[in-house]
Amino acid sequence: MTVPLPPPNRIYLLRHAEAARAEPGQRDFDRPLNEKGYGDAEIIADKAADKGYRPDLLISSTALRCRDTADAVHRAMGLTLDVRYVDVLYDATVDNYIEIVDAQDEAAVMLVGHNPTMEQTLEALIGQKAMVKALPHGFPTAGLAVIDFDAAAAVWRLTDFVVV
Repeated sequence: MTVPLPPPNRIYLLRHAEAARAEPGQRDFDRPLNEKGYGDAEIIADKAADKGYRPDLLISSTALRCRDTADAVHRAMGLTLDVRYVDVLYDATVDNYIEIVDAQDEAAVMLVGHNPTMEQTLEALIGQKAMVKALPHGFPTAGLAVIDFDAAAAVWRLTDFVVV
């Protein structure tokens, strides 16, 4: 796995908000957010917008819970935000997440995806030590990691971690 170099200069990793349990016969892919999840998605999107965290491009898994979370971000950031849905993010590896980010030319890219891949991607970008220090209990639902490229040191650094 190769860690990407800019562009983008900023990466946002947003884990989908809390999902409902699967109904009998329902596929995992089709689980929507639960009531708490809908509220948390709106809150995290508003917090990100209030902090000026606005991606140039939002790339979301096509799973319903991710689309629901991405919709909240889209509403908070304004309808001009470019949103793309990518099937491979649903059952992706860290390499898939990194490759998708690395293929973008925009300055700031947001991925809306799933754990454990979201947590593993953050760790791949900032290192295991920084990951454990920042998130000792793991990557929570509706958690937003803001990662910036430090050109002087040629490394990615966690700038902020926004939670509900």
